[in-house]
Order: sequence, then C-alpha cells, then structure tokens
Amino acid sequence: MTWWPVGASLFASNIGSGHFIGLAGSGAAAGIGAIAYEWNGMLMVLLLGWLFLPIYIASGVTTMPEYLQRRFGGKRTQLFIAILSLFIYIFTKISVDMYAGTVFIQQALQWNIYLSVVLLLSVTAVYTVAGGLAAVIYTDAVQTAIMLAGALTLMGFSFAEVGGWNALMEGYANAIPSVRVPNSTCGIPRDDAFHIFRDPVNSDLPWPGVIIGMSIPSMWYWCSDQVMVQRSLAAKTLTHAKGGSLLASYLKILPFFAVMLPGMISRILYTDDVACADPELCKQICGNAVGCSDTAYVRLVMELLPAGLRGLMMAVMIAALMSSLTSIFNSASTIFTMDLWKSFRSSASEWELMIVGRVFVLVLVVVSVLWIPVVQASQGGQLFIYIQSISTYLQPPVSIIFLVGCFWRRTNEKGAFWGLAVGLLVGCIRMFLDFIYPTPLCYEEDDRPAVLKYVHYLYFSVLLSFITMAVVVVVSLATEEPKPEQISRLTWFTRFDPVEPKEQVFTVEGSSQTLEAVTQMDEMGVTGREQESGNGKACHHRKDSASSVQSQSRLMSALYWLCGIERREEGENNLVMPPAPEQAICSLKEKPHLRIIVNINLIICLSVTAFIIGYWA
Repeated sequence: MTWWPVGASLFASNIGSGHFIGLAGSGAAAGIGAIAYEWNGMLMVLLLGWLFLPIYIASGVTTMPEYLQRRFGGKRTQLFIAILSLFIYIFTKISVDMYAGTVFIQQALQWNIYLSVVLLLSVTAVYTVAGGLAAVIYTDAVQTAIMLAGALTLMGFSFAEVGGWNALMEGYANAIPSVRVPNSTCGIPRDDAFHIFRDPVNSDLPWPGVIIGMSIPSMWYWCSDQVMVQRSLAAKTLTHAKGGSLLASYLKILPFFAVMLPGMISRILYTDDVACADPELCKQICGNAVGCSDTAYVRLVMELLPAGLRGLMMAVMIAALMSSLTSIFNSASTIFTMDLWKSFRSSASEWELMIVGRVFVLVLVVVSVLWIPVVQASQGGQLFIYIQSISTYLQPPVSIIFLVGCFWRRTNEKGAFWGLAVGLLVGCIRMFLDFIYPTPLCYEEDDRPAVLKYVHYLYFSVLLSFITMAVVVVVSLATEEPKPEQISRLTWFTRFDPVEPKEQVFTVEGSSQTLEAVTQMDEMGVTGREQESGNGKACHHRKDSASSVQSQSRLMSALYWLCGIERREEGENNLVMPPAPEQAICSLKEKPHLRIIVNINLIICLSVTAFIIGYWA
C-alpha cells in the first residue's frame, strides 16, 4: 500500500471509541495532562518508521514472535511474549473496549451496564460472522475518518455552546459541582489543569515520568506491537512506510482539539453530572460511585449534536468498537492456537485449532466481562489513566527486550528470557498491589504501602526498565555469545549484511510444515506469508488438500463458513502467489529524492511536536 492508507490505518488502529471515552474523561477530571500520552506517541511512531522498521524488513519477518525466534532462538521467550500479549489483551484492550461501548449504550438507552455488555457482544458476534477481515485496514480508515469528522463537528458545537476559547479557560476553573464532600478537594479542578508538565512529587503526572517513564511502554505499543508493525509492513516500500509514520504522527495532534478540549467543555456545561463529587450522587447519575467523568463525551454527543448526526456518531463509534473487538478476538485466538496450543500439540488438525480458538475467545470474553468492575473503579474512574497505568506494569520489560535485541548484538536468549521473567514478575507484583490497595478517593486518607504511595506508576516504569536492562546485560555477558545467524540482518548494525541463499530459499519439500502453519494462520483470518528478505521476492503460499474436506456435508460446510474457514476444493494444493495488497516490503533501498523529502518532513514533524509540547508544558 501507499503511504496514506498506511498512516491512516496506524492512526485508526490507535484511536477508537475507548480514546473518545477515556481521553475526554481525563480532560474533564484533571485537565490536559493526559494528552502527553498522545504527543509522546507522535515521537514513537517516527521511531518505528526510521529505526525499528528497517530491522524488521532486513530480517524478513512478518510477525514479532517470529523476529524474537530468529533473534534469540529457542521458544521460551516467544511463548513468554505470547502469554503476556494475552494478559495485555484482557487488561487493556478487551475489557476496556467493552466498558467504553457500554458507557455509550448505557447513556443512550439508560440500560444496566451488564445488559449493555450482552447487547454489544451479541451485535459483535453477528458482525464477526457476516463480515470479514480482508479489508480491515481500509475499513478502519473509513470509520476513523467519519469519527474524526463527527468529532470536529462536535468540537465546533461545543466551543459555540461554551462561548469560545477564553470561556473555556475561565469556566473550567469554576466548574465545581454544587454537591461535594465537605472539607475535601473533591470536585475542585486542578490548578495545573492546562499544563502537561506537573510537579515531580505531588502531582498526578510528574514531568520526569512523563518524559522517560511514559516513553518506554509507548515504545512497545508503537514499535513492537504486532498490530502496529503489521500496518507498516504492508507499505510497498520503506519510504512509503516512513510516509505513513509521518501522517500518523501529524494526525496525533487532532485528539487534543477534537476529544480532550470537548471533554473539558462538557465539565463546564454539565458540571453537576460530569464532575459529580459525592459517591452516592455519582452512583445515581452513572452507576459508578468513583466518578462520572468518563460520561463527558457521550453527554456532549447526546445533548449538542442534531438528531441525524448524533445517530451517525453513535453508530460509527459502536461499529469501531465492534471492529476493534473482532480484530482483538482474532489476534488473541491466533496467538493462543498457533503460538501456544501448537507448541504442545504440533499435530493438531485444522478443525481442532478452530474449535480451540473459538472456545478460548469465549473464555477471554468471560474473564474480560468479570474484569469490567475493576476497570470502572480504577484510577479515580478515569479509563484512560487506567489503561496507561496497567501498561507501565506489563510493557516496559518487553520494550527493553526489543530495544536491546535490535541495538545490542551481545544480547542472547538467556539474557532476554531472564530479563523478561524478572521484569514481568516485578511488574505483576506492583500491578496486583495496585488492585489490592486502590487509589484512595479525594476524601479518604492514603494508607497504602510506601511503594504505592510514594512511587508513581510512571516512576515505577523507569525503575522496572532499569531492572530489566540490568538483568539482560548481566546474564548476557555471563553466558555464551549469540550465534552469527542470530545477529546477521537482525540488528540495526547488521541490517545490510549479505544474505546467505541457503537460509532464504524455501523448497516445497523442505518447508511443507512451515507452509502448512502459514496456511492455517491465513485461513483463521491472519495474514499468512513467508518472505525472502534478501532478493525482494515473496514466497508462495501452499494449501493442503484433504479428501475429508472435499466430502463435507452441508452442515459441516456451514460450520466452517461460520468460523471463517473456507471450503477447499480438490487441486488447491498448487502453489499460488499471494494477492498484491499482502506483499511485504522486501528491500531497504529508497529513491534518493524521496528519502530527502521524508527526512525533511521528519525534521518538520519533530519541530512541530517539540513546539506543541513546549507551549503546553
């Protein structure tokens, strides 16, 4: 693909209904501080295009577990990452998306939260069966374009209703609810509401943590998460991939104006509801005793937009949520079946993998639904801050593993594994302590353990990264060096190494097992392709035919269709080339004049990022 759908898809994969709920809610509750996560992402997506993507292209991989397997060898690190990815899906994606969707449905229809969950999951199931994943990138881009158009329209209505920019600046400081807990700070807006760099000790987002602690988990999300990297690898050249990163970076400016500022306006317009500070009153208003700030954006949609536009905005956001859930379910199912289940049952049939994958999705759904009350009550009722805090506990060790794997040749499998194991153990301990001892409300005394009371989660992210890095370095230096084939074309400094043909040429006889796995992944909705990174040619797909499949009954055919597995006819074992849109980038070569253009744009984009961060610091 060219640069613009790549950039649009990167942005679409990042922004969603969860962002509209969470970012606007954080704006209503605590000012613009949380936008630092978005502007930090502007830098990280550029790191993907200029530093990490050339390494992935040179290595010839198409998935991140595949990169880890080639870089470190063995399977335990790959399995570790796979298990971690499933936990991240539950804690920060599935349950969060469900909660965001239920907030929309609950506010629009005044339903109970769990009835809203059932409705959302039911419609998602129909959406999954009736739709497909072949055009996910373009679908995401269209949905996001409509959402942004609606959001910008709502921004105009919001500023018109509140009276303009000066009215926002003055009104936010005075948006204090009429019913508050006496002798407390409950419901009073922060003095630093319009600053993103806040007090390093006593604030909700200390500025040293914003600069360093925020960047490390963000690096995992943008530079080594399969969803993001896969979008960039879909570009037809490295230059187009860089152009896509630039477009996504520029688009990241929009949420501040289109989402966060309207959330702050919502607090001004509906102070007693959105900024409620009395637990019993909040429970009556939105069903959440901790606070109702997450209803800020939905309230604007329901109150300010005309009827037709309101319905379109609601429909598009719910559709985006369903699309996101579908993609996450598919990814989680594939990770579990292909990376975990097949590790223990290498001879598993396609039918078995399909059944296991669908059952696992049901388990994920149940666990995620049970986790929604935790999401609802965490971090003072701010959905966006909940997502970021969980990320700082689970993602820094993975970021460090990819960072040292890509930029330090001496890193070996033992160092990566033990660094990951120790880092995740420490991170999980802090995460569970956070759930056992939740953040006290504004009128409660903070009697949590010192590690929670005095070590902000962004500072903990820095500490966790140093612990992981130390373990990786010590263990790697104390054990054997990695083999040459684990370094060649797999790090930044070896990305231009010559390719050895014997490692890149696949024959039908010698790679049938690999091709079978790729075919199974492809048929379960995941891009399946093998690639020759050195000579720029993509390898062929191969589909095995089986007489049992040909003789399926109509019932079995319907079941296969329902689960996304197409009926195959006899003779489909011939080698075929993958369709053009699925071709991966195969070369690091760039046209000189195009390289100059994107590099100039890189400097401009970095300057814009530095300016807006400095202006609001």
